[in-house]
Amino acid sequence: MEVLRPTLININGRIYRKNVIKEQVYQDEDDEDDFSYSDPVAAQCTDEPCDTFNMEQTEKGFRYAMDVPSVLYKYIIGKKGETRKRLESETRTSVSIPKQGVEGQIVITGQQRGAVASAVTRIEVLMESFRRKQPFTHFLSFALNHPQIQERFLKFKEEVLEQCSEDSGVDSSIFQNPAKLHLTVGTLALLNDMEVSKACELLQQCQEQLQDITGGKPLPMEVVGLEYMNDDPAMVDVLYAKVQAKDGSDRLQVMADQLVEHFVAAGLMVREWDRVKLHATVMNTLFRKDPSAEDKGGSGRPNMKDREAFDARGVLKKFGTFRFGEFQLNAIHLSQRFSTDCSGYYTSSGLVQLS
Repeated sequence: MEVLRPTLININGRIYRKNVIKEQVYQDEDDEDDFSYSDPVAAQCTDEPCDTFNMEQTEKGFRYAMDVPSVLYKYIIGKKGETRKRLESETRTSVSIPKQGVEGQIVITGQQRGAVASAVTRIEVLMESFRRKQPFTHFLSFALNHPQIQERFLKFKEEVLEQCSEDSGVDSSIFQNPAKLHLTVGTLALLNDMEVSKACELLQQCQEQLQDITGGKPLPMEVVGLEYMNDDPAMVDVLYAKVQAKDGSDRLQVMADQLVEHFVAAGLMVREWDRVKLHATVMNTLFRKDPSAEDKGGSGRPNMKDREAFDARGVLKKFGTFRFGEFQLNAIHLSQRFSTDCSGYYTSSGLVQLS
């Protein structure tokens, strides 16, 4: 990180810069997870408008209650309570935290409004920093598991194994489960039921905007052709099917980008790209060791130590224009990671219809 171009953090629509300071590394005594604490921002009332927070005035001063997932408590407490003590000392406030594992509110009290605002800001930035390190729990998805698509996918798998099984790394273990064919729009780390409910509400708020894009009708789609994202087709980890609107428009891309914009603005999603990279995984080397493994997508080769790449040159030459079929896209799902519903698709925590 450059000193003159520090990392910016968006928290509830407010932008903070993360200062370069030396971090202290602690080990949590309870679960022995390694984590570090740094005070990336020291906001005083002059930096943080005090009226930004809906603060309660009491007989003894000021009080602010904030919702924090219990999984993040330990990062605010620190080893032997050192992080909380430091926070309380530097802001001259008192920070009350529920017992570990009990969902509730963290309550900050102090005699000065600015001091309480500063403590709230520090906790928010601390939460955001460690939230980014949590594995994602949910993702926004377009389901591609329509009967015709599944049938053609199984045909594709059969023919690839018949014609390309001699190619390095190509075997049945790296094919996607046809019932879980999908497009990932974006991933979310929802750390308690309250955050899942908030995400569902945000998705519902998008419905009218999405229906305006599709004209209040399902969007006719087609799945045709293959692509990969790394530089060498002889060393591929993930092979994707191309998905596009039948009329050649960019309406699918527009919907995906607007969904991400909405969730990023709400603080529930981190932007990874200027535009969403839409692709449907059909072969993934992560499945070789764990059929339930899911990749966050993108370029490069994440989890390389768990992968054995395959030679995709033969598959691309023989099936590069393979036609998986057509379907009507009529819903966007808030899908739960590592789950399965009665249809074989991911369990949906919420969805919106396009018609």
